[in-house]
Amino acid sequence: MISRVLERLLTLPAPATRKLAVQRDLRVPMPDDAELLADRWAPRAGGDGLPTALVRSPYGRKSALGALLARPLAERGFQVLIQSTRGGFGSGGGFDPLRQEREDGLATLDWVVRQPWFGDAMVLLGPSYLGYVQWAVADRLPPQVKAMIPQVTESGLTLEFLREDGLSLETPFGWGVQVAVQERRFALLRRRGQAKKLERALTTLPLAQADVVAIGHRSDYIQDVLAHPETHPRWAAVDHRPRVADVTVPVSSIGGWYDIFLPGQLRDFRTLQDAGRRPRLTVGPWTHAGRPDLLAGTGLMIREALEFGLAHAHGEEPPDRAPVRLFVMGEEAWRDFASWPPEGYAPHRFHLQPGSALAAAAPAESAPDRYRYDPADPTPAAGGVRMAPDAGRVDNTALEARADVLAYTTAALDDDVEVVGEVSAEIWFRSSLPFADVFVRLCDVGPDGRSHNVCDGLTSLTAADELAAVTVRLWPTAHRFRRGHRIRVQVSSGAFPRYARNPGTGEPHATATALRAADQEVHHDPAHASAVVLPVRS
Repeated sequence: MISRVLERLLTLPAPATRKLAVQRDLRVPMPDDAELLADRWAPRAGGDGLPTALVRSPYGRKSALGALLARPLAERGFQVLIQSTRGGFGSGGGFDPLRQEREDGLATLDWVVRQPWFGDAMVLLGPSYLGYVQWAVADRLPPQVKAMIPQVTESGLTLEFLREDGLSLETPFGWGVQVAVQERRFALLRRRGQAKKLERALTTLPLAQADVVAIGHRSDYIQDVLAHPETHPRWAAVDHRPRVADVTVPVSSIGGWYDIFLPGQLRDFRTLQDAGRRPRLTVGPWTHAGRPDLLAGTGLMIREALEFGLAHAHGEEPPDRAPVRLFVMGEEAWRDFASWPPEGYAPHRFHLQPGSALAAAAPAESAPDRYRYDPADPTPAAGGVRMAPDAGRVDNTALEARADVLAYTTAALDDDVEVVGEVSAEIWFRSSLPFADVFVRLCDVGPDGRSHNVCDGLTSLTAADELAAVTVRLWPTAHRFRRGHRIRVQVSSGAFPRYARNPGTGEPHATATALRAADQEVHHDPAHASAVVLPVRS
């Protein structure tokens, strides 16, 4: 009954069989003599020799992965091997996030192809961390691996969060807490209490003590996140971005416009595209882990495994489709393109204007707009690129009513404006302190006056007391602003706890204990023409 309900939710084709056998706790030896446990799902009759779908996960084997992934695939032409990564859910060794996945992944591939039940084809698939482990081995795959299907993931994973010009705090910290407590007794029943601990931990000063508040002990991963930016040697072993250009198997990548890993996922796709590998890309209107989005993305991944993965496993070409398929928000429709970013979209500048206006015309002479940012009462994150319950598109009315958020809005549009591609902003900015952040958000304002976020980004500054043009890279998007709607740009100095609050002192995030409020200026005059730059359809 459960599988039939899931089939309807995931919109899957009819199964070839309902009769499955599950072999639990297969022991997969590693070179250091640790053994990782795996479960094999296969049809009771005729399972041996079918293409193998390999899934490696740090989240356990017997919960949602079985119902959402293993069962649907094993009922439709695959045998499925779900392995618990090192140090979790019975697998040997210690869990050191991200760091063992190349060696353990290669050893697992070598073991699989030598099993008596293995045929001659394997497909790698899975979302998030389960996709990252694919990239960790992608440049040294045995010939039996015929395709990869990474979903909402990228080859650098944590590193996008750790930019020196903007520390994304909530996601890597929250994930570090999640994996630290997930095997504790009654972990599911304690989720509400754990969420309150996490909320309290994110406001702790200094942040270096926040892991103890959240989980009761130190976490090496969280300490690394707080202390080491992406360029630090500590992260070199977990950075698989240089491997992508050497990947030769077909790759079908699935992402979401509000997903935490989208910029890196699009970078990986472009690397393959530029190398002539003919990858496929699908991006929907999804967040990383929201329940409806999780079901929609998982359903698409399973359908892609059946159409794209099985075809390659059998030495056939998958059904023909465009290389890039994007859900264009606003239009609320899927569209096909030849590449990312697509051709036919040119950069258009929409300038901030006096009187909170936004227009293509250059701004007139005007005084700067001002606001005060206080890290003791930080500008909150509202929706957007998060793993929080309110992630994704939300009403920004309350956020825009704050005194520390500026908003610039066009007149009602006479025609649709379609934006697809990379989005950026150039903001002429000055602070009363050298250390400050600039957060920019693009919104769609409907005829009812409600403002919904499309994409956003943040840049941290270390010489903010000098007037300068600040470039802010926003999340990529595909969005049609409808006739009668208005385009809005927000400018502020934070989105907490998504981004770490800037203490204003220049102290490292891990050790900062003092908070200083700052007076900020945003300039918009002919000599300082602040603007958002949108890739608009020609």
